[in-house]
Amino acid sequence: MYIKGVNLGNWLVLEKWMSPALFEDTTAGDEYYLPTQLPPEVYEARIKVHRSEYISERDFACIKRMGMNAVRIPVPYFIFGDRPPFIGCVRELDKAFGWAEKYGIKILIDLHTAPMSQNGFDNGGICGVCKWSQMPKEVDFVLDVLEKLAKRYGTREGLLGITPINEPITEEMWEMMDVPNRYPPVDKEMAKGSAPNSLEFLKDFYKKAYDRMRPNMKKEAYVIFHDGFLLGAWKEFVTRPEFSGIMLDTHQYLMFAESMGCEQTLNGYIEYIQEHYAKDIAEVQEYVPVICGEWCLFNSYAVGTDTKGGQSVLNGMDFGGAEEMGAVAKKNLYGQLADAQLAAWRKGSGYFYWNYKLLLDTVTEPQWRGWDCWDLGKSVDQGWFPAER
Repeated sequence: MYIKGVNLGNWLVLEKWMSPALFEDTTAGDEYYLPTQLPPEVYEARIKVHRSEYISERDFACIKRMGMNAVRIPVPYFIFGDRPPFIGCVRELDKAFGWAEKYGIKILIDLHTAPMSQNGFDNGGICGVCKWSQMPKEVDFVLDVLEKLAKRYGTREGLLGITPINEPITEEMWEMMDVPNRYPPVDKEMAKGSAPNSLEFLKDFYKKAYDRMRPNMKKEAYVIFHDGFLLGAWKEFVTRPEFSGIMLDTHQYLMFAESMGCEQTLNGYIEYIQEHYAKDIAEVQEYVPVICGEWCLFNSYAVGTDTKGGQSVLNGMDFGGAEEMGAVAKKNLYGQLADAQLAAWRKGSGYFYWNYKLLLDTVTEPQWRGWDCWDLGKSVDQGWFPAER
């Protein structure tokens, strides 16, 4: 099965930039601090209403009509409701499996966060803190969560696979993203000692996670390792004889390419996609199935100014004065970038677009213009993304 999928980000793991209204009346920049700034009853109501309205059965029907055959669902480490004040969400995932199986869609469960974070990103749950891998008890906690997930969903018809941890950052990406400055921590004392994960730690963790999950999963389901932003570093590891049914997940965004020196033009992007994405995936695919678990059409050229690696108004950037690209030019740009990236993913085993939807006003709020392409629904409706592909 060639995977054509989309992420259901911001449903069970919140990201402020994708739904700013959830964070109204607070200064919280991430999910960790949101419950500390709201009365418990207000926090609970916001979360429950959001989860019930953001994704429903209707969305799975819509995703099927788009030509997709899979969804990647980010879930938090507190999915089982055992880390107050955070609210568990296993019931929502149960519903998702029922909907997915009705419409013939596969689910990739993606453990998107870890206590004290695996990357220091806003999507890691707490900005500017990256200490999870240094805390053995929290590593063990995550392993327990993964085993519970495998036992609960491992034999479900709709299961594609489980990712042990999303985007565990390694040194090169830590430096490129300048994590401590891009995501400044609220509590500097808590953030002391934050550092990227070593490749040695990730390999050890992945082996332990595999051993805990694989016995509880059907043969055709996959354990899917994120590459830690080092796609070429896993060839020997993934071919170890004790592994079966594994995939490698790589995340490739044009904003990362820009940070690596990619020219911010249509030709610059296409050349980078062909020379890096396509070739790198084809090479590693010889050893293990590779999917691009996150990508989109977003780029600085369409925004009209350098976004410094995809930074937004929430990072202090102001793009309100950027010259907006015309509708015809934008459709041509996005169409060619979609074709080029989809051709690159064809060198591997599939993709998941980020994201299915956003709750952003990209029309009347100038600072968000150009960010609408993160929304697959809008991208399909405006002819930027060829849904049949």
